[in-house]
Amino acid sequence: MNTGVAARLCRIGKNDKYVIVPIDHGLTQGAVKGLRDVESTIDAITKGGVDAILSQKGIAHRVHQSKNEAGYIMHLNGSTDIGPDPADKRLTGTVEEAIRAGADAVSYHINITSEYEGNQIESLARVTKAADEFGMPVLVMCYVRGHEENEKDPEKVAHAVRLGEELGADIIKTVYTGDAESFQLVINATSKPVVIAGGAKGTDRETIQMVKGAMEAGASGVSMGRCIFQHNDPKSISRAVVEVVHKGSSVEKAMENAGLLEK
Repeated sequence: MNTGVAARLCRIGKNDKYVIVPIDHGLTQGAVKGLRDVESTIDAITKGGVDAILSQKGIAHRVHQSKNEAGYIMHLNGSTDIGPDPADKRLTGTVEEAIRAGADAVSYHINITSEYEGNQIESLARVTKAADEFGMPVLVMCYVRGHEENEKDPEKVAHAVRLGEELGADIIKTVYTGDAESFQLVINATSKPVVIAGGAKGTDRETIQMVKGAMEAGASGVSMGRCIFQHNDPKSISRAVVEVVHKGSSVEKAMENAGLLEK
């Protein structure tokens, strides 16, 4: 592994485990709950122990002033939910811009099976080439999108994560397929660390159970947005997720230690 990549991975995780909170939803969904006063949200989340915050380039300065020495990842493509097709992710930044913004890694989203797959593959290949030249880690968000019935199909999700490795990803993010047994097929498709997405906010127990199931299947952590930054107590839910990922705590113990059982 490139020395720069190895050094920077240590800034966005601990012992090859990662708790990342993406807040790039401001581009996708606008100034939704949790992202209006983004500084307070980031402060609470990072005080809860998360390893890194991920955002689009325009709010990098707002992240840095609030992240309590956590790592920073800059996202390099995006689309809006109100545009012609949210699956049509277009480049929004470069590796060079990420370096100037003080990023420890970059990320890129690709929608496998969508009509934009080919263009996104080409763009990702350019991103990973540039990142390699600068020793910058790349987190690739690999989703099966375009046919809703296939989005959690373990074999197709496994193909998606393997594509991420084939194109140069250092960490791969994808959807949790619903249970530890089926998710092992996804984990076994790549030699790279896999982290799970959170999706829409569920109950605290549902969130922590999903994290625990993924970790039991061999995941390396999470990259969860809305279920953390839209929580009524982002610090506590962050702490519970960190307990499972970094300490291997049970669902009950993680919720108890984070003060979530009585909430």
